[in-house]
Amino acid sequence: MFTGIIEGLGTIREIRPQGQGSRMTLDGDFALEGTRIGDSISVSGACLTVVMIDGRRVQVDVSPETLSKTTFGKARIGDRVNLERALRLSDRIDGHLVSGHIDGTGTVARKQRKGNATLIAFNVPEAISHYIIQKGSVAVDGISLTVNNCGIGRFEVGIIPHTAKLTTISFKKVGDLVNIETDMIGKYVERFITGKPRDKGEKGPGGALDMAFLVKTGFV
Repeated sequence: MFTGIIEGLGTIREIRPQGQGSRMTLDGDFALEGTRIGDSISVSGACLTVVMIDGRRVQVDVSPETLSKTTFGKARIGDRVNLERALRLSDRIDGHLVSGHIDGTGTVARKQRKGNATLIAFNVPEAISHYIIQKGSVAVDGISLTVNNCGIGRFEVGIIPHTAKLTTISFKKVGDLVNIETDMIGKYVERFITGKPRDKGEKGPGGALDMAFLVKTGFV
């Protein structure tokens, strides 16, 4: 679990295919003390497992599913990435709760200066925009951002100078791909309320969580 508050940047030094997946070697710009093999680390928003660490250098495995859902399928040596180590329960929770499970990718559609901020608009699949709400939270390449406005297949955020300085967002150009993770709470609420059919073999009580159920059980 992460917060979307980026600790620093890193650079991809090696990408080695492993079957349908890959192993990436990353060099962090900051000390990664306390990080151990098996720990989770957010790399541009994707939760990956550390399989080797040597000072500021780490190796992580990237599964076929992650390659298909994220920008890592097109990653190149020398690319800069956002890094955040896993949240500790004793930490302040700035940003918002970020799982590191990417919903898909979006495309930078527009960049515009406004005062001290840069407004960036993104195009995303409709299935992703469905979970994005105005003034809600969204993680873009692992960065916790507030949604200024949104619509079907699009949303816009404002980037302050501090965020631009400490993350890769300032490097992005119109047409570039980014990793998108929407707020997980909305997805759970939708599942409970709509009572979508469960996957084959999935167990649990049937029926939808609707107003009649809430009245019957004394919640309203």
